[in-house]
Order: sequence, then structure tokens, then C-alpha cells
Amino acid sequence: MTVDAHLHLWDLERVEYPWLTSALAPIDRTFAFDEVEPQLAQAGVDRVVLVQAANSVEDSAAMFAVASPRVAGVVAWVDLLVPSSVARQLEEWSAHPTLVGIRHLIHDEPDADWLAHPPVRRSLRLLAERGLAFDVIGVLPRHLEHAVAIADELPELQLVIDHLGTPPVGAASREPWAGLIAALAERPNVAVKLSGLTTLGPAGRASAADLRPLVDHALAAFGADRVLYGGDWPVSTLAGPYAETWATVTELIDGLSDGERAQVLGGAAERAYRLGAR
Repeated sequence: MTVDAHLHLWDLERVEYPWLTSALAPIDRTFAFDEVEPQLAQAGVDRVVLVQAANSVEDSAAMFAVASPRVAGVVAWVDLLVPSSVARQLEEWSAHPTLVGIRHLIHDEPDADWLAHPPVRRSLRLLAERGLAFDVIGVLPRHLEHAVAIADELPELQLVIDHLGTPPVGAASREPWAGLIAALAERPNVAVKLSGLTTLGPAGRASAADLRPLVDHALAAFGADRVLYGGDWPVSTLAGPYAETWATVTELIDGLSDGERAQVLGGAAERAYRLGAR
């Protein structure tokens, strides 16, 4: 089974997305599953994991409402700053077998140490108790440093680092990103996604050649069984259509064995999100 472990949807008539501004005009519109499903089929993607795009229950509810057998999982949102509300919300959403994880747009928080707040840590423990993953948007090195600390504090919590921790595409140095990726890889409860990569770099459009040394570093550190493919549609359309994103990622893993490619394109996602256990 081929899994795209990072796909977004948004309906501007039903949900507010404050980060969608005129600077992102090409994607400042509604994107429904009906639009991407034929593109998934053309690429040979069997299942997807829908990932929150707003810190709101309305955004999560809209994902749960998608009626398609291709939806294998939903990474929703809860208010991690209020553990009591987290417990109530998770209990309410337990009726949805597609609930596999939680994410918060930490990169939009002015406090780079948001993940260190004690209520957030207590809420993350609740996720671990329910066998849910936590997606980390590691835009800043500080975000990845906190991910290392959380992985140590909560070894039973599955962490998934989105967008490969935002590698420094085109930069003269790969540090501190490379060292932090290596540190995260030492924690067995951490996985990373090959998602959101084609829109990185100074020009906002990275090629396979631009990305290869960074992806190779992550694959060497984590192994293919902890590296997940994610298309990051429709954000990825800022750099090109879905078919181009798919082609770039498959080119980046062309040196792997058949078994390793199968892990990146499905097996790793099934394991990290426990897709077959719900």
C-alpha cells in the first residue's frame, strides 16, 4: 500500500486559516479532496493521512467529514495548553477510527519554546496514553531541540517530524540541522517525513539535486523504516503540480532497494501512525 502521509484540505467558507494571506495567493482558495483524488490515483497513491492546517476543531471536523476510502488517517488539533480540554476532545473523537495523531502550528507561535510549556507536556502524555502520534513542525532549530527533549521525556510517544525538520536547502552549512536530525534519529520513537521539500530554498522551488544530500543524510540516520513520504498538497503546488512532487520524491529514493522504497512509500507511515491497528 502506497501512503501519502501529509496531505491538507481547506474550505474557506467553513474554516478560518489566518496564515493564508495575499502572499500565498495561488493557494488562498478552497482545496477539496475531490480535486486531489484523481492526482493521487494517477501517481499510484492508495491511502492518505490528512493533516491539520489550522489550530481549530472546525478544521479537524472538516477532515473527519471526508468520506473516502483513501483516507487512512487524520492528524487533528486539540488545545495542548489545556490538558482537561484535550482529554475531553480526544474522548469525543475516539469515535473516529481515522484519528491517528495531533499537530499544532508551533511555527506560528511567537514563543520558540512553546513546546516546553508544562501544560503542553502534560497534554502530550495524554496522546501517548492513547497511542496517538504527535507531528512536530520543526522550522527552527529550537523546535527540533524540544523534539529531542520530548522524545527522551516520553519514550512511549511517537513523534513525527514534518518536512524533514526544514533542512537548509542552498545554505553553505547544514548545521545545526544535520546534527539535530542525527540526534533525533538516535531516539527510536521519532520518525521524519519527506514532505514540504520542493517549496524550500531561496527560490521556493527545490529540485531533487538540491535536496539529495539532505535526504540522503536523513535516510542514513533514520533508515528507510522511519522515513515517511508526504506530498504536502496543496502547499506543494506553489512549486509544481502533485505529479512533480511525486516524481521528485521517487527520484530521491531511487537508490534504495525495493524493500526500502516500500517502507518510505507506505510501511513507515503504517507503523508510525498505526494505520492497521485502528
